[in-house]
Amino acid sequence: MAEGNVFRRIHVYDCRSQKTNKDKLLETSGLDYNGFLRLLRKTFAIKSHETFVLATTDRTVLKFDNFEELQDDSTIHLLQHEDQPLVVATEERFKFLPHYDTLIRSGMNEYYASEGQNSLPFALAELIDNSLSATAKNTGVRTIEIRMIFDESLGKPALIVLDNGHGMTSQMLQNWAVYRLSKFMRKDSDQERYVRPDPVPRSLNSDISFFGVGGKQAVFYIGDSTRMISKAAGCPDVHELILSKEDFERKTDNKEDIYTGVIKNRMPCDYSHVKKNDERFLHRLIEEESGKESFTAVVITGIFPKHIAFIKEDFNVLTRRLTHIYHYYIHGVNGKDMSSSSTISDPPEIEILINLAEKPPRCPRYVNLREVETDMQTLYINSAVDTFEFKASIAQDGGAVEGAIRYHPFLYDKETYPEDPDVVHAVDEDDDDNESRVLHQARGNRPIFDCFWNGRLIPYTTVSEFDWCAPSKGAKELAECYNRISGVLFTDDKFPVSTNKLTFMELEMKLKHKDTFFTRVVNGQKQRGNMQKEFTQWLKNCHEKWDKQVQFLNYKEIITRTDVPKKMQYPWTTFTSIEWDGKIYKEGQLVKSHKTQPILYGRVIRFLLYGKHDGNIFAEEGQVEMALEPKAFHDKIRTIPISKIDKTATCEAIKKYIDNDAERLPDILQVNWPEGNPWPHNAVRPAGTPLGPIKVEILNKKKECISKMPAVGQGAGNKLIVELKIIQHGPKGDQEVISCVAKHLTKNGFWFKRTDKLTCLGKYSLFLNTMISDSNATVFGGRELPSYKFKFTIQEGSAESFVIGTVSTSLRVGVPFDIPLLIKDGYGHSTTPPPDLKPVLKCSGLAFSYESVDNRGSTVTIRSVKTRGKVQNYQQSKTYDLQVTLPGLKKHTETIKISLLPGNPHSLHVTPEDDPIAVQNGNPVKFNIEIHDEAGNLTAHNKQIVLCQVQGCPKVATDCSTGAGQFVTKPIELKIIEGQPQTLTVQFEMPSQKKMASVVRELKVLPSSRVSRMELFSEVDENLVLRNDDKIEWPAGGVLENLMYKLYDEAGREVPPTAEIASRIKVNWTGNVNLEDLIEGKLPDLQVPSQVQEARFYQVSYQDHQSASVSFNIKPRPDEPARLKATLLQNTVKLREILPGNISLELLDQYDNVTKALTSTSQNHMTVEADGLDKSAITFTWQESSGSVLVTGVQFQSGTPGPRELCFTYRSFVESVIVKVTAGVPAQLKLVSGPVQPLRVFNDEGIATPFLVQLCDEWGNPSTDQRVVVELKPSPQTLKVKTPVTSQPVNAEGKASFTVNSVSGPKGYYQLVFKGYLNLKPIPGPSVNLTVIPDPNKPASLSVAYNTKARFPAGGVFPVFSVTVVSDEGGPITTFNPAAASMFVWKGVPSENPPPQTATELKCSKPMENDNNDLFHFRDKEIPAQVGKHIIQFSLRIDKMNVLFSKQITINVVTNQPVKLGPDAQPLTPVVSYSEDIANRTLVENMTLRIMDSFGNPGGEDVDGKVVVSIKNISGGGNKSLPLFEGKSNSLEMSLVDGKAHITRLAIMKNSPGENGSAYILLFTPEVSTGAAPLDPFELPFHFYNDSENQRKMSELSRKKDELTIAIDKYKENFTTYRELLGLLTSHHLDASNKEAELRNELLRRKMEMAQTILDVESLIKKKNAEIDHMMKTPRRHCTIPDHFRGKQDVLGMVGHLALVQDDDAARVISWHIQGDMDCVITKTTAAARQIYADTQGRQQVMALDSVYVQAGNRPMPHMRNGMPLFDPPGNPVLARELLRYCNDQENCTIAFKNILGDTILIDDLDSANSYRKAVVQCKMPCATILTRQGDRISAKGKFGGNQNKAPPINRIKVFGVPLPQHYFILKEHIDLLSQHRSALEKKDQTAKERDNHLKTMKSPEMLKKQQEMIEKKKQLEDIERQLVSTQLRPVKRGLENAGEPSSVIPKRAKQRST
Repeated sequence: MAEGNVFRRIHVYDCRSQKTNKDKLLETSGLDYNGFLRLLRKTFAIKSHETFVLATTDRTVLKFDNFEELQDDSTIHLLQHEDQPLVVATEERFKFLPHYDTLIRSGMNEYYASEGQNSLPFALAELIDNSLSATAKNTGVRTIEIRMIFDESLGKPALIVLDNGHGMTSQMLQNWAVYRLSKFMRKDSDQERYVRPDPVPRSLNSDISFFGVGGKQAVFYIGDSTRMISKAAGCPDVHELILSKEDFERKTDNKEDIYTGVIKNRMPCDYSHVKKNDERFLHRLIEEESGKESFTAVVITGIFPKHIAFIKEDFNVLTRRLTHIYHYYIHGVNGKDMSSSSTISDPPEIEILINLAEKPPRCPRYVNLREVETDMQTLYINSAVDTFEFKASIAQDGGAVEGAIRYHPFLYDKETYPEDPDVVHAVDEDDDDNESRVLHQARGNRPIFDCFWNGRLIPYTTVSEFDWCAPSKGAKELAECYNRISGVLFTDDKFPVSTNKLTFMELEMKLKHKDTFFTRVVNGQKQRGNMQKEFTQWLKNCHEKWDKQVQFLNYKEIITRTDVPKKMQYPWTTFTSIEWDGKIYKEGQLVKSHKTQPILYGRVIRFLLYGKHDGNIFAEEGQVEMALEPKAFHDKIRTIPISKIDKTATCEAIKKYIDNDAERLPDILQVNWPEGNPWPHNAVRPAGTPLGPIKVEILNKKKECISKMPAVGQGAGNKLIVELKIIQHGPKGDQEVISCVAKHLTKNGFWFKRTDKLTCLGKYSLFLNTMISDSNATVFGGRELPSYKFKFTIQEGSAESFVIGTVSTSLRVGVPFDIPLLIKDGYGHSTTPPPDLKPVLKCSGLAFSYESVDNRGSTVTIRSVKTRGKVQNYQQSKTYDLQVTLPGLKKHTETIKISLLPGNPHSLHVTPEDDPIAVQNGNPVKFNIEIHDEAGNLTAHNKQIVLCQVQGCPKVATDCSTGAGQFVTKPIELKIIEGQPQTLTVQFEMPSQKKMASVVRELKVLPSSRVSRMELFSEVDENLVLRNDDKIEWPAGGVLENLMYKLYDEAGREVPPTAEIASRIKVNWTGNVNLEDLIEGKLPDLQVPSQVQEARFYQVSYQDHQSASVSFNIKPRPDEPARLKATLLQNTVKLREILPGNISLELLDQYDNVTKALTSTSQNHMTVEADGLDKSAITFTWQESSGSVLVTGVQFQSGTPGPRELCFTYRSFVESVIVKVTAGVPAQLKLVSGPVQPLRVFNDEGIATPFLVQLCDEWGNPSTDQRVVVELKPSPQTLKVKTPVTSQPVNAEGKASFTVNSVSGPKGYYQLVFKGYLNLKPIPGPSVNLTVIPDPNKPASLSVAYNTKARFPAGGVFPVFSVTVVSDEGGPITTFNPAAASMFVWKGVPSENPPPQTATELKCSKPMENDNNDLFHFRDKEIPAQVGKHIIQFSLRIDKMNVLFSKQITINVVTNQPVKLGPDAQPLTPVVSYSEDIANRTLVENMTLRIMDSFGNPGGEDVDGKVVVSIKNISGGGNKSLPLFEGKSNSLEMSLVDGKAHITRLAIMKNSPGENGSAYILLFTPEVSTGAAPLDPFELPFHFYNDSENQRKMSELSRKKDELTIAIDKYKENFTTYRELLGLLTSHHLDASNKEAELRNELLRRKMEMAQTILDVESLIKKKNAEIDHMMKTPRRHCTIPDHFRGKQDVLGMVGHLALVQDDDAARVISWHIQGDMDCVITKTTAAARQIYADTQGRQQVMALDSVYVQAGNRPMPHMRNGMPLFDPPGNPVLARELLRYCNDQENCTIAFKNILGDTILIDDLDSANSYRKAVVQCKMPCATILTRQGDRISAKGKFGGNQNKAPPINRIKVFGVPLPQHYFILKEHIDLLSQHRSALEKKDQTAKERDNHLKTMKSPEMLKKQQEMIEKKKQLEDIERQLVSTQLRPVKRGLENAGEPSSVIPKRAKQRST
């Protein structure tokens, strides 16, 4: 501390006097301890020889070394000696400013929330918390007393919290006053910083005074003033502190420092300072201080009235709630168990006393919370019958939670789950009438768990349930049991709570996290297993053992009920019987109700239980559905609770009551016929016979006439009526004919009148039914009311009339038909006709006749009736009346209407009738045809077809369906010979009428005048006559002229051409015809083709009805030669190569037809010329076959590639052709383009710019020879180069492109060599120099660090493995997520990557607070339980495809701590007998016992001792007679050497004692050397029998039982594994689905384009990557300075590449300003800088950052001071370095550019810059260099202007690059999200597929077969167990025969030990 720099004042009290204390305020600034002593002696006039002591108020003696720690305004005592008492009190001033935590945690629940409860108990709990913490280290009883003084005679109301804790020093009291100064921040003068207590059960560590908030909140919640009185242990003084609302307000009014106070230091029992009368109660309190070593009293006054009222009125509520909060502190870890069997071994010594003093005559109330028995925890503990304890391990922060679940059973008719005494429940109305109600559930909707923090209740936080104890996940049959559990959770302070300790912050969230692991605890030991399975089994056991319920038996079905409220309608399970209180009630059983109005009698239909159940089940209560009896009275079904069944009623009494009521029911009907005309049963009557009248009476079983139903209860019974029904039974079913109802008449009973309505024929039934008048029901209560029935028949009467049956109304002449007549009686019923009927037929204008009359049944038929007469045609039919008469009937005549049509076809009639009929050749003939019937009427019928045939022609059909038709022949075409006429015949016939005669007509055909022949000839050449198919030759391109034609008719006469005839002349060689020339007989000229080809066809034709034509062929021939033609087979030739193929020379005519005019001598007259042509090899050769000359040997020696002209000459003919000359043979490769050199590439990265190689000949001409293959090889071969192709042929341009995807190899210099090959001949190529530098961001290996000396015990915990991801450069990489790291462990030998599928994968542990971020830690990982060699390997998933593996580590897992003795292999259960044969007496043979750990691994190789073998009863009792070993010994000893003991044979003695058929245990107890941990013995059960036969059977059965037990256990283990794996796969699928949903929601939140499938996501990623590629390829500004050093160890790179600048103007001026530094290389270390300096021989400038100093932070701009501007700056000034955007290593780049740019400023323009500089200087401050966006510079010295201060154009300097646009980073972010979404979709699909596959496997035939096998084996096992039970004989106790001392042949005997 520098002298004079600290302002400090010290209050000094001179306490040496025993009467008064003088105080002085000493100014000690700049004084050390010696200086202070001099000032002190001077101030208090202390003589030099006087001794004194300086001490703080805490009695800390001041010395030289601690004097400097005194703060300003401190208080010290000037004493005679260190232990001097304070006779007069002193005061100490202090400030208690709120701690800064007040602000940052102000949002927490700082005030007490009520949640429907009075918060006073919770406020008092805050003060009790402080007292518990203060008394934590007490060695005796810890006493906390709450005194509530409401007696006005003692003073004003006050509340005192008094404890006997360690008390508080003055400093501690000051700390208490500071708001939010928690225990973690306090630093008291007499105690160390906070140390977390050691873990204790239930976390009852008393460490609950925590935040520095609750005490202040509590006292000011209760009252407005508090007085803290405390004495610390070892301190003689008492300290007092008063805080009050009144004092705060006074200081505020006086504008004093609010947060200051005074601590009064005084002697114990000194209350002289308490002067107020209303505080006189403090006198007694202070007097009690006498003799107390330490204490603290919190005195609260100014208590609010509402709290006083609550304390007085609800004192019991207050004490009960406080007891609940501190239940386990008061009663211990197991709570208050009031059962007689329970004992508390070590009850806690905590007494919390509550004392309420009120004004007399009210007596004081005194309660020790230990005596309260109504708090909820006490109620829970004492109503529970069993407890399920567990622990939860929190993976995130290592927190631990203890928990317990208690079961409260259902006892017969009530729940024992305790009700909260403080909760007011609504009183339910009597629900006796609600027969469908369901009993209330015990716990209801209340949460299961109360939550305790460090042993005290957190009242407003409860936990509803966990997955493993949730009803939704449990067994359905135990649904109601989940409402009978209560629970409690105990946490430590690793689970944060609110400052007022009312709520946990995130307890439930942590407990329900997927990484939280729950373990059951039994007898204090953790048990591994399936938590849900364990809990469900426990709950099931509790239910079966403790619940006293109704058992529902014989499950039927699940139904939906409609007689209950809608929410309770489904599901209801039905049963046929129940067992209740020892009685069985079954379906159909008679029962009686009680406590119902009225009392019900009935028969059980079924029993109902709400919920889905399957099989027999216990439940609290259900319902019974009963049919009321007698049914005739009730006919109802009622549902009542089972509890309302009268269990005292007998079936006999119930049945007797029902039978008495049944005799009054209606029984039979009595029927009478008053007029004496009864109808007997099965009577037959004619139609119309009358029925009745009828009288009916109703009789009961007592033969009494009744008209009403018997009365039920009060009121009259229902009236009865009788219904009469007559039913006719017909083929279409029964039909009701008559229905009427009769009411009862006093004299006539039930009377029915006579009826005459029975006229319909058929069978009838008459019914008389008794019905209920109100409902018309004939059935009552399931029983038919009495009825009466008889049957009768109604038949037809005699014949009286007839009806004419169906007759066609359209008749034809001469066609016979029948007339049916139907005979009827008087009611229209068909009846039998009278005999000898003779019908009479009459019709006007027509004659009728018939052949016979036919009688059949009731029908008379007149057969074969015919009619004749003249009628109209079929289109105009006429209607006639036909009258039919049957003489002798009452109604004898009927008339019908008929229509008569012509008859059937009879003959044909054809016109004209001329013979013969003349017709000219080529003309048609028309005929008319008619069809007549036999009367000559024109008749029409369907399909009347007439066939007409002309001679020599096919038949033609003519349709005459209308009776007439017409036939027209085709034109007659005959060949006329010499002009003579021809004769033909025409025949007509009707095929459908074979008997009809045909008709024939004759035709005479005459010659016509039509053209029939043509002739062609030349007008000028008499010899040229063209005939059909002639062939002639004509010169190519010539014209055939003067062609003429002539025409002739059928008679051979010439036909003169006319305009009409000429228009029909057609030629096929031209369409342009002159009609006038044709009229004169002249044809158009014919142009012959110009090309020599095959003959061409020509034709002249006359087109009319009959055509005439002449056709001929002309073949063109070549003309005279006109030019020379040269033909090249190929027109491309390489330099110095002969043109492939020959050149052909020919002579052509004017139309390019080959003339063949060349001869063998023509070659001598031919020459050829061309540039660069080598004529020495050219030859001309005559080709006789083709008449051409071939030219060979064309070759060019030199020149550039391109076209060349070859000129050929023959006599006067000249021909030129173009030949393309290409490059020569490929001879070299050239690099056309590629990346900028020299190349520097990161290891395993690619080269973005491809290499383009060109193939050339020896002259450097580009060659396109695609036979050349180019390959790329590295040199040396240690460099690995990955390219899409390593070799490829050149393309059509002779180029080959190579893209290098990656290069990998050690750091160094390499070459990329290009070489070509043509037919295995090498072609030299270029080489490119390449430098490979390591990539600091590429993971190259995994480095694993752990304790290599660690031991690996089976089942233990691995040491911490720390894994570092090492980069290619050798440094650590810290960018990977810990979730990407895994640890694999497997047993066996090392394997190739990846690890085997059997390996166990362990994930990386969560990083701890102080962990380095460059390490992945694997902590607390469990070592495999099997000993032997194991392999460990670590992996890191780099991306979706790549995984990096570490080297494999081999470890040796050794045996863990020995805990037991066990065999190498479990022996079968022995079965022995006392026979003579030793084989039957042998217990064990050749068995080796070893010392093992808990996992069955052999151990204890260095342990020696012995094994004591003995026999004990299997039940542990001593009543049975025990068998003896050979030698009559009851125990044996065997040597235990190197941890093992071998037993050759162990047998019982002959005639050994023992109970026949009993089971015993063979006990092998190890005894090892002193100091070793005790080992569990090995127990082997065995059976003992008296006879060997029984032994043999039981031995075989035991063997089979053991085998089956082992097999079943294996099956169960296998099935359990499958189920657990299904749960795990389901969890993985849910996690993957949730992860995918989170990413999808994130995509939606960002309004990104969505995709539903993986292909769609990949398409979106591809689309966005394309946008990025386009963006990357878009030209933009970049730094062009080559940087060859970036990437080296400790090298940042060149200045120009370290930053980017967005604005072009800023980039230009800043780059120019530091142009000299742009190529400077920045290094982190001087060593790296010196290395570059040495490598470049000093040519490269460098800067090492470890030799650069810049000030930390950023200084403000010159125009800013203290955050305020000194003036309004013009031109938008900004520091130039703030415009830089750093690419990497921002921290080091910031240092570098601070050093380079300093505080250089950038402003818009020069004027603004000058103005800014001027303003800064006027403020008397220096101004740094200023740059302008226009390119100007003002130096720090003020210079500007000139070329040296003006930046050149941007294209002339090296500038910073421009950063990528913001859209690039958005796209990158989108791609990352989409990639995550794709991975999530893949994971979701994969997990779903794995789960489905696993489900298929579980349901596969193999698994079903295994399940069936297990079931069969279980049945076999049960059968064997039954046999074992049945085979065992009744135990007979045998004693030892010839008992005596043991034989001396036994070498060792167990020593007798006293017990």
